[in-house]
Formats: sequence, structure tokens, C-alpha cells
Amino acid sequence: MAQNPEAKIAAIYTGSYADTTARAITAARGGNPPQLAILLSTDMFTLIDEDVVLPWDDYLTEAEVKDWIGGFYPAFLRNSQTEGKTWGIPFQRSTPVLYWNKDAFKAAGLDPEVPPATWDEMVEMGKKLTLRDASGNVTQWGVRIPSSGFPSWLFTGLVAANGQDGLANDAGTEVMFDTPAVVGALEYLVSLSREHGVMEPGIIEWGATPRAFFDGQAAMIWTTTGNLTNIRKNAPFPFGVAMLPAKVRRGAPTGGGNFYLFKGASEEQTRAAIDFVKWATAPEQAADWAIATGYVAPRPDTWETDRMKAYVAEVPGALVAREQLAFAVPELSTFEGPRVTKILNDNLAAAIIGEKTPAQAMADAQAEADAILAAYR
Repeated sequence: MAQNPEAKIAAIYTGSYADTTARAITAARGGNPPQLAILLSTDMFTLIDEDVVLPWDDYLTEAEVKDWIGGFYPAFLRNSQTEGKTWGIPFQRSTPVLYWNKDAFKAAGLDPEVPPATWDEMVEMGKKLTLRDASGNVTQWGVRIPSSGFPSWLFTGLVAANGQDGLANDAGTEVMFDTPAVVGALEYLVSLSREHGVMEPGIIEWGATPRAFFDGQAAMIWTTTGNLTNIRKNAPFPFGVAMLPAKVRRGAPTGGGNFYLFKGASEEQTRAAIDFVKWATAPEQAADWAIATGYVAPRPDTWETDRMKAYVAEVPGALVAREQLAFAVPELSTFEGPRVTKILNDNLAAAIIGEKTPAQAMADAQAEADAILAAYR
């Protein structure tokens, strides 16, 4: 606002993404919508279905659509656009990455500069990194992949590595939960604790994962690149950042938040909102945000700024998520998104705790999701 005194912005902080989406939709239904909101990229179909958002293209010139919207990484636009329209502008975007404790690698006789590149390597390294005390209790697990919070997101990294391009079609009307690639990914996830003994059994908490890494409870963790700044500040040991390990191929889902333009604003408010988003995603501001948070700067031009070049020279791990975009797939996003995602998450949990086989869990998830999505086909 200091740079643009004609614009007045009231920022409303609402907690988690889920809380923010619920409040934004409730406000819109009540006739008092925000002009702009930062919500998950995967909320796109829900917001369209609720009829509360506007396509950005309708307020831009052809040149702006081509040069501005076309200037974002294609991987981030895959779940920002549908049926030829742009509904979300990428802002605080991410991919999951693997972090590893270099001291733990060295102590285990592994090269501290070489992380696992494949599923098999993650298991073999994980066995060397899993430590037990004299009583046989594990004091350090080889790897930690959270299965609460955002289980479907991290699981999509396994699905992509096993050769499948995401879990849903681009129209948000069909899911592919019961394919061999998905079942195989879940079998591998379950095997890490049950067969190989390199990961803590049961449901693993998302929020506790960085602390478990700092405290030496896990030598490798999967979490968002958005945790990079947190880990840089708090890890008491040298660490590395790597792409997720491959099976058939490299692969990881995109994630994070987009800017959405809400219906119900005056023309002046809508134009001011668009101007703000253009400013926020411009190279200098996007560089500030990426450096402060660890999120992936969503446009190539941001990476060409002097600030980002200096940052990358100091923190080369920041480049990993950007390079991983070449192998990225969309995060699960469908109509009735929260319901469909919960179905998948519940069945993932059932397989992890041993209530269902991976094949049965994914067959059940497919059937339940199909029953919901049939109305949208």
C-alpha cells in the first residue's frame, strides 16, 4: 500500500487453508464476499461449483493472457485452469521434497552428499539409518512420510513416481484410484514399516515431522518445500534437499495456494485486486516471498532477479523444487473435492493401519468417489 497509495487492502487472516476456504465461501453466500482470496489450487472446482469466483481471462487483454498468465510455470497452471479459462493465479506454490540429515548419513557409513534416487535406494539407506537402542527400541527411523494432514498429496508423489500422471482427470470429473500404479504405490508405502522396518508404523503426523527431523527421530523426511526456511533456521545439523525418489520415473505433485477473484465486487475493486496480484507475482515481490517462506517462485522471471540468484547461491536446495517441476503432476482436484479427498485419505489410512489391503482400500475409494462424481460427468 505504501507503493500504491490509491489502493487500500484489508487483510483478513483466517487460519488453515480449509478454514479460509470455508469462510470465503460462507461470506460469498451471505452476500459479503472478499474481493480476493488465497486458497488451495485444488479448491478450483469447488469454487466454480459454488459459482463464487470469476475467470481472470475475462478481465485481461489477449496480450496479458499470453504474456502474464502464460509466464507462469505450466506445471502450476495445470490445476489453475480448466475448459480454457484461468481460475487461479499461482502464488505460494510448492512440491514435496526429501530432506536428509547429512550427519546421520555420515554416521551410518553413507555418503552425506548422495540422497536416495530410487525407491529401492530409499529402503536400503533407510535400513542403515534406522537405529535401535540396547532394548531394541528405535531411536532413529530411516524415513518419515506423513500420513495425516495432507496424506493424499504426499501419496501422489509415490503415484507419480510409479508412472501415473496424477489421480484425477483435468476436468475434475473422474478419479483413477484403483489402477495398478496406485495400488503399487500404496503397497510400497505400507511396506516401508511393515516389511522393511525403516518407517514408524501407523499414522504419522504432518505437523510433527519437522520437529522429528530436528530431534533426530528420522534421518529422512518427506515434506513441502514450503518448510525449507523453517528447516534452514532450526535444523541443528547440515541437511540436504532432493527430489522425491523414482520408481518408473521421477515425479511429484504440485501444491499450495492460488489467488482467486471473487464475484460480487465493484468494477473498481476487481481492477484493484487484479493490480495487486500482478504486483504480488512480479519478480521482486515474488522473490521476497519465496526467500521468506521457501515456496517455489511460480514464474521463471523471478529466478532471474539478483536477489534470487544470490539466494540460490547461498541455498542451492531452493532449486530442487523448481527443477522437479519438469516431472510434476497435478495435486488431486475434483468437483466435491473435500469429500473425494477424504474418501482417499480414509482408505489410505485403512491400508496403513492394516484394516484393508492396499488393493481393497483403493477399490473401495474408487467406488465411493465414482458414486459422488457420476453427477458431474
